Order: sequence, then structure tokens, then C-alpha cells
Amino acid sequence: NFGSWEGDKQVLTILGLVSSAASMVAQGHKPLNIVYIMSDDHSYQFVSAYDKRYVSTPNIDALAKHGVRFTESFVANSLSGPSRACMLTGKHSHMNGKTNNEHAHQFNQDQQTMPKILRANGYQTALIGKLHLEGIPQGFDYWNMLPGQGDYYNPLFVTPNNKGGIDTIQHRGYVTNIVTDMSIDWLEHRDKTKPFALFVHHKAAHRIWMPDTVDVNKYEDKTFPLPKTFYDDYKGRIAAEDAEMRINRDMDLVYDLKMQKNAPKISGLGRWYTQGVYKRMRPEEQAVMDKLYNPLAEDLYKRNLQGKELAEWKYQRYMRDYAKVITSLDRNIGRLMEYLKEHDLLDNTLIVYTSDQGFYMGENGWFDKRFMYDISMRTPLVMRLPKGLDKRGDVTQMVQNIDYAPTFLDLAGIKVPKDMQGVSLLPLLKNNKPVKNWNRNSLYYHFYECPGEHNVRRHYGIRTKNYKLIHFYGKDTKGENKDFWEMYDLRKDPEELNNIYNKPSYSKLQADLHKGLDSLRHYYKAENAY
Repeated sequence: NFGSWEGDKQVLTILGLVSSAASMVAQGHKPLNIVYIMSDDHSYQFVSAYDKRYVSTPNIDALAKHGVRFTESFVANSLSGPSRACMLTGKHSHMNGKTNNEHAHQFNQDQQTMPKILRANGYQTALIGKLHLEGIPQGFDYWNMLPGQGDYYNPLFVTPNNKGGIDTIQHRGYVTNIVTDMSIDWLEHRDKTKPFALFVHHKAAHRIWMPDTVDVNKYEDKTFPLPKTFYDDYKGRIAAEDAEMRINRDMDLVYDLKMQKNAPKISGLGRWYTQGVYKRMRPEEQAVMDKLYNPLAEDLYKRNLQGKELAEWKYQRYMRDYAKVITSLDRNIGRLMEYLKEHDLLDNTLIVYTSDQGFYMGENGWFDKRFMYDISMRTPLVMRLPKGLDKRGDVTQMVQNIDYAPTFLDLAGIKVPKDMQGVSLLPLLKNNKPVKNWNRNSLYYHFYECPGEHNVRRHYGIRTKNYKLIHFYGKDTKGENKDFWEMYDLRKDPEELNNIYNKPSYSKLQADLHKGLDSLRHYYKAENAY
């Protein structure tokens, strides 16, 4: 019952569980390995273990089949760089210093991170793929990283050389395949006398959803169901109305949807595609893309679609391209799992799959993320469990990406630093018995990047199992300063369309939520975080 709110006491009760898990794993067992696979912007709706309407992801689903599916998994800040910083440090954005993607808010690589602690305690560590944090990665015996956002085709990677410098090397091919190839190669050549922690960070499924050439024609005969909130009018929700992430208005035909053939006008974003993304491709790769997209573009501009017809046409193109990228991602996860199976590593390895945040797939008429609303705050999270962790099925407790660092340390039998704000999830994975004293009934969220891309206002809030309170504040990209609150009853309104803040019938709940939010901000030392 949320009315029995006890503030800090509930958080401290969870922390008491941390010390019990390490001894369980460490007793008579050799150290367990960790494979952490993270994609970018992969919505849980596009994992068939969660939702079977859109695509099939048999390899991700297989991880859950041999372990667990988290049904209440969330991020602390739905933005790429900050989310990754939360994962590495086990701390909220205001504590690890990476509040947004802007270079003015750089990640301090010198700070304590979970890979550093693993490495200092005998683990061999590797990072391959996208990190999207400034500076030279620390805490890794090996790293081979995409600079910035990285590219889908023929991408650059940066990696240290044996002279103490950094090499930038272009690799031919499709990025999801390359990241997987590098990961398997590292596993093959690692020091096999040590336990390992491998971080496989994919670029997929980040904008602009470039499919592998072998997948270009997939899903072309599929019509995706239109979300029931696609034509949301944003009534009573100022921040939603102001956000610049609408498919019908803000999704670029050339940049996002590859409609360059006969385009009557090409925007700056569109030129980024035609002069950058497209030009990176080799002629034979361009030819495969052109065979599909050029006739589509010619037909689109000839028909001169407008209004709802154009919005729904853009939605279908978006969904098809996104689905193709997910197909490649799932296939490559299968390749990595096959290697682990062939080398008898499955029984002694925790395998985690998640995304750095959720993503809008047409809900509310949107693409992108950023909001504290559930579509972008919620992530897929499945784990294939090693021997000794016997839980199977769904984990229904609320978890957050600040929990990954303490979980991995606990798994390794390493004491979790007191300043980490997340909690170990191992007590939830031990067996199928109810977990005693797991009293976390709320999560804290804070988004900072505004003014910024997509004009999503700064906001923070509290999410409980059934309710949500959000405070929007500060200036937007137009310099307008607005301060307002939103509140949602998630049982009656899971789409978060009806703002019930200041409704008389919810006055007691509203007061309790404010009290809970103040308590969380105090506990996480976020009172002055804006």
C-alpha cells in the first residue's frame, strides 16, 4: 500500500540484502564470467519475449528462457551517454557527472567504475562497440570503440596501440556483424586462466536504422499496427505538446527514411545522409539499398502524400527499417551465444541483454526517448543465468540501470562500494522463492538535456508500481521558462494520457507522492540537482 510510505527506510532495507548474495555465489565455486550485451534505443516492444506483435527475436528470447525476464526494468535518465554512465558507476547522473550528451558535461573517466573494480580483483575486462562517453576508457584490459555515435556501414573504431597511442581504423562491413566478430575474437584470444567481463555495446538500433544488406527486403510485406495513441492531441501535457519528436512533423524523409531519389528539397539533416551516411557505403552496398529505396522515393514524391496519409506512410517505413536492424541484432546475439555454447562457457557465465533506454515506436505519434513516460523509461532486460542462480521466469520487482554495477560486483564476490546508489539484483535471481525484505517500491528519474535536441523539457520524478509524479522545469529551446507538474494513475491510465495533478480526488495520493519524491531526492543526494 503506497499510503504506508516510509521514505528512506525502504531504500535502506534493500541495501541490507547486498552482502548476502556474494557469499552464496562464492562458496566453493570458481569465479563467474559476465557477458553484458547492450543495444542502443531498443524498445521492449520489439523484443518478442515482451511483445509478439512486431518482430521475432528468438535469440534474445532464448536468454530469458534459460533465465529471467525483468518486467519492471527502468533507466535513471533516458539518454545514451548518461545511461551508460549510470551503468558503469552504479550512480545517478548528478553523482557521476554525466547528466547529458553535451560535451560541456563530460564523463570523468578517472572516477570509480565497476569495470575498474572487477579488473583490480582479477577479472579480465573488455569493451567492444559503442560507449558514447568522452575520454579514454579506463578499467579495460582491451577496448575497441566506436567514436561518438559510430556508423552502420564501414565504421571507424579507435583502439590503443602498443606504442602508447591510439589507432583509428576503418573496418569494412556492417557494424553489428563487426562488433560481434571482434567480441568472439577477443573471447578466443583472452587469458583463459582468468574470469572475464565482456561488454558488447552495439550501435543498433540507433537512428537512422540502416539495415544490413542481407536484411534490406525483410518486413516489406508487413503492415504494422498503428498505436492507439498515434494521434495523441497532448491535451493537458505541456511538455508533450512542445516536444519535437513527432513522426508526422519531425521525422526527415531523406535522413531518417532514405527517400533521396527525386527529393524536391533536402534539409541539412538530409544532406547528412546523402553526403555522409550514404557515401560511406561501398558501391555494391549502395546498389542493394537503391534497389529498394529509390522506387519507393519516386513513388512517394509522385503521389505527394499529405496529412494522415503521409504520417502513416512514414510510420510504416520507420517500423520496417527498425525491424530489419533488430533482426540483424538478434542474429548476432545468436552467433555470440553459439560461441559460448561451443566453448562450454554457458554454465559459468551470466549473460545480460538490455538497451541503454526505451524508445517510442509511434506511441503518442513519436520516435526517440528522453521522457520519464514508461515507453522511454522502461527497457528490455533479460538474463541467462549460470549454475547456482536458479530463478526462472519473470522478475516483477522494479529495477534500474544503476543496479547493474553492484550486481556484477556481487556476482564476482566483491564487496559493493558504499557510495554506489544501485543495489545488487542477485537476491532476486537465487531461486523461485519469494524474496523477503525487498521493499523498493519507487524509482527516481532525472532528465537534464534542455535546451537540446527534440526540445524535451528538463524534468525529474518518482515512479511507484501504480503511480507517477513528474516535475517539469526550466527553459526550452525557444527560451520559454515553464514550471509545472504531472501525475498519472498507471493502473487506470497506462498510456499516461490523463494528467491528474491537482485533481481533488487524488489530493492524498499527490501529497504522498511529493513526500516520496522529496525522500528519494534526499537519499540520492539530489536536492540541488537541476
